Amino acid sequence: MFRAPSSVVGLVLGAALGVVLLGDAALRAGVGEMLLLAPWVLLAVWAVYALLFAPHVRVDASGIRIHNPLRITDIAWARVTDIDMRWQLEVRTDEPRVAKAFGGPVAGRPGRPALRHDDERGRREPPAIRDLQLIQDAWESARATAPADGAVRRFWDIPALISLAVLIVWVIIALFISGGAR
Repeated sequence: MFRAPSSVVGLVLGAALGVVLLGDAALRAGVGEMLLLAPWVLLAVWAVYALLFAPHVRVDASGIRIHNPLRITDIAWARVTDIDMRWQLEVRTDEPRVAKAFGGPVAGRPGRPALRHDDERGRREPPAIRDLQLIQDAWESARATAPADGAVRRFWDIPALISLAVLIVWVIIALFISGGAR
C-alpha cells in the first residue's frame, strides 16, 4: 500500500484535536450541548479522513486499486498499458481514460532533496520515484500471468458516503434542536 506519511499524521492530529474539543465541550457545557456541537467537529475530522488519509494506492497480484477521495478504481493488470508519474501516479488502460491517483506517490518539486537511498545505483532518489519503480515492477511481474478477462471497475466509496450522510443528518437535527434553523 502506498500512502503519504503526512496523511497518517494529519488523521491522528485531527482526531486528537476532535477528542480534545468534544471533551472540553462535554466538561464545560455538558453532554447534551456537546452532542449539538459534535457533528461540526466530526465533519472536520471526516474531511481530514476522506481527503488526506483514505486516498491510497494498493498493488496485489490481480491488479492495482486507486482509492481517491470518494471514488475507487480497480484495474486488472491485463488492462494496464502504462504506469507513469506526472504530478501524481497515472495509470493508463486500454480504454481512453487515465486513472490518476491523488493519494499515492507524488512527484516532488524539482530540486527537492532525496530521502531514500538506492543501493543498486549507489545514489539517493526521491521516495516517489522508488515507489513508482515498485509499482511498475509489480505490473511487469504480474502481466504475464494476469488473466486476460480482467476488468476496470469504478465505484463510490460507500462507507465514506454513508458516514457523511449520517453526519449531515446529525447536523440538521442539531440545527433544529438548537434553534439555528427556523
